[in-house]
Amino acid sequence: MTNLGIPTVDLADLRSNDRGRIDAACSAIREAFGTYGLAYVKNHGVDSDGVMRVYDRFREFTKRPEAEKQRYARPDLWFQRGWTPPNTETAVAGGGQPDFKECYFMAPYENDPVLEGQYPELYPPNVWPDGADEFRVEYTKLGRALHEAGASLLRGAALALGLGESTFTDVCEGGAHVTRILHYLALAPEQVDTGILWGEEHTDFNLLTLLPGGRFVDPSGKPAPKPDDKSGLFLRTRGTPENPAGVQVRGRPPEGCIVAQIGQELEILTGGEFIATPHVITAPGVPGWTRDSSAHFIHANANSVLYPLPKFQTEAVRKAYGPPVLAGTYAIKTLADIGLAPKSAIDKLGYRHYDRLEAQRRELR
Repeated sequence: MTNLGIPTVDLADLRSNDRGRIDAACSAIREAFGTYGLAYVKNHGVDSDGVMRVYDRFREFTKRPEAEKQRYARPDLWFQRGWTPPNTETAVAGGGQPDFKECYFMAPYENDPVLEGQYPELYPPNVWPDGADEFRVEYTKLGRALHEAGASLLRGAALALGLGESTFTDVCEGGAHVTRILHYLALAPEQVDTGILWGEEHTDFNLLTLLPGGRFVDPSGKPAPKPDDKSGLFLRTRGTPENPAGVQVRGRPPEGCIVAQIGQELEILTGGEFIATPHVITAPGVPGWTRDSSAHFIHANANSVLYPLPKFQTEAVRKAYGPPVLAGTYAIKTLADIGLAPKSAIDKLGYRHYDRLEAQRRELR
């Protein structure tokens, strides 16, 4: 692990009318997303105290009896809303080890009713625990603040690539945007140093992910500094001839900043100019510690086409990122791959009435 000069993007510069400040921010975005796949972001408008309140409220929920929490687990919605039990999600490249965490998904904005009808599991209504009004209010406020910061960053990202300012925000208009709060579980003494990961290394499949920062909690239940150097969020940079595997960087932004990282959808649209960020959440080498964190996922509209934009199309890029696919189709396939949707969900992607023909054939026998 190492520390690199990852650029910090000032959203106040992007939102100014000063051409010089805007150009400086775009230059930082180009280096951050093109070289590292992530950026640190300041003047983002996210209330850090509000983040901690959300963590406090969710931690209260995690202490409810298992049977009660199961009322809010919605496998029928592919866990895109409500509670995700521990050991449910598996990273595609993780060799089958499930993540050692429990989560809660919600959407900070109302769904588009047309898209909700077309993709009911990607655009379901929110599911809220009984007696958790403060959790709902604070959590929604957090999701919206992260989304607005991400939208500003996407406008800057388009300018940084010489595209129209609204190129990426137009693509994500009406997307199945979700905010997720995560509680990473304590290891028992016999589980320490056995290869258990809080979150296996993976890349996000959405357009852009916003991370407002996590916290460690000691065995007594009090927030505390990380227990050792091996635990927490680590991100992997783009590979180079000198470092083909990339360089692993601790995901700790400067004071007052949040992290923004590229997802697969934006990598596809830019033909690899911006690279999706591999990241892993490692468990500590001591028992009893937990971690709270959250993420907001900005998605392309489910009916938008994922394929490199014309500006980035070369023969190699077309081969690497083809064929074109709808973002909704891409999401369904990915959710099935990582275990949140059943494998049968993939049947939605093709003609589903072969059984009708077979029934007709049986009538003739």
